[in-house]
Amino acid sequence: MDSIAGLDPLRPITPQITQLLRARIIKNHLAPGNRISETEIASTYNVSRQPVREAFIKLQEQGLLTVLPQRGTFVSKIAYQAVLDAQFLREAIEADILLILASAPPKGLVANLRQQLETQRALGPNDAETFIQLDETFHRTLAEAAGKGGAWKQIEGLKSQMDRVRFLAMKQFPVDKLIRQHGQMVDALEQQNPTLAQRTLRQHLREVLSDLPIIIKALPDLFDLPDGKMPAPLNTPLPGSRPTSKGKSNDAA
Repeated sequence: MDSIAGLDPLRPITPQITQLLRARIIKNHLAPGNRISETEIASTYNVSRQPVREAFIKLQEQGLLTVLPQRGTFVSKIAYQAVLDAQFLREAIEADILLILASAPPKGLVANLRQQLETQRALGPNDAETFIQLDETFHRTLAEAAGKGGAWKQIEGLKSQMDRVRFLAMKQFPVDKLIRQHGQMVDALEQQNPTLAQRTLRQHLREVLSDLPIIIKALPDLFDLPDGKMPAPLNTPLPGSRPTSKGKSNDAA
């Protein structure tokens, strides 16, 4: 079993249990399809069953737990359609955030982001889990700088299924490429170039989708697929791209 963080007895217990279990599910420490019991979790954290039951309800509402009558509670499989929906919504929201920022970057933002980039670049090529945490900080910083911290909280709630895929994909995670994209976004903000900033962001957020068919093929039992079938390859063009004669997309100049 992975290590268990302690609980703060001075803070409400239910939110802490909810957050700890959510993190374990997203990191696939509690794998899709695994059965999970109130009694076991209450014993693990040395609490009564009531806060665990409340945490289970919240996680069920987030699509991370599934209750099957007469059978028990199970970690939900990764919902393929929810991954696509979350990526679509996140891209739309964050593209508008960059539009706001590129028009007039707040004082100190570019310097803050460049400092974050230095921390990211200091990572080893295989330290994907730490990069995911730094990536969250980078994107949250953008949202808060645009005065959209509340929108970021909404994004966090929506993207749990997408984050589960990110942790499954850590072995193939293109850390260097993602850091370069972060740098390109910062350059575009400094140049006050909203078109370049948005385009780089869209490419950046779609990286998680590129490995999705490969992961599903390798681990089909972890996913809830439409009609139980392998989905068709994803090929959504970026705004401004144009199809070639072979049906692929070329970036617009």
